[in-house]
Amino acid sequence: MPGPNTIAQRVRKRVSRWQSARQGRLLGTRREIEIAGDGTFAFRCNLCGAASRTTLIALGGERESCDTCSSVVRFRAIGRLVTQELFGEDIVLTELPSARHIRGIGLSDACAYARPLARRLGYVNTFLHAEPRLDIANVDVDRFEPCDFIIASDVFEHVAPPVSRAFANVYRLLKPGGKFIFTVPFSLDDETVEHFPALHDWQLESRDGAWRLVNHTVDGRRETHDGLVFHGGPGTTLEMRLFSRVGLEREFAQAGFSRVRIASEAYLPFGIHWEHPWSLPMVAYR
Repeated sequence: MPGPNTIAQRVRKRVSRWQSARQGRLLGTRREIEIAGDGTFAFRCNLCGAASRTTLIALGGERESCDTCSSVVRFRAIGRLVTQELFGEDIVLTELPSARHIRGIGLSDACAYARPLARRLGYVNTFLHAEPRLDIANVDVDRFEPCDFIIASDVFEHVAPPVSRAFANVYRLLKPGGKFIFTVPFSLDDETVEHFPALHDWQLESRDGAWRLVNHTVDGRRETHDGLVFHGGPGTTLEMRLFSRVGLEREFAQAGFSRVRIASEAYLPFGIHWEHPWSLPMVAYR
């Protein structure tokens, strides 16, 4: 067992490292970031190009953290992955070179990165219930030119089962060598949890302020489900499943993707930092 002097030395080292990070510099990105005494640091939003100031704590979750475009960390991480995967470097989206020959599709992408991508690349943002329409679970791939990249950010947890159709359709829409930039909430559990595995002929009902899903299965059984989870407010976008990381990797492999990268790295110059090892962005390679 280490003696008291050794333990005290370790404690002093830990405190020293914490104070240094808080008062001085945080390393681990491509350049040093100055951390002020109040814990704040400056970053440049890679979507709109504006300068902002924030803290590591304020970057957690889905908090808006760019003072100009109100982007969240997830949006900036997607923008960074687009430029890394297509151009091999970190580029602010408003400073992208015009490259209309690079074709991409977004699935209900956020305006913060969809607009600058559409100005510079051969990119179109699509929607399930508005023009230009695209239902990724039921795609006529002949309508589309093969894509260099596709973005789906927090979409696939809402796709009606079987979700494997959506992964397969993304694969079919991509060129060989194409990139699928992807986020969903996911856990580190062993398996994906399907909330409504027998979903077939279904509708949502609201009664006394509570929502219920009523489903008639393929074999004629009637099911009711309470305690529904909606993203965006009650009665809006229904959560169909909670993915697991293992389950996601399995879906990508079964669809034909050659490999998947978990983009867990922080990049503070663009205000990108992750609190937890789950629900991180991914890139799947065709």
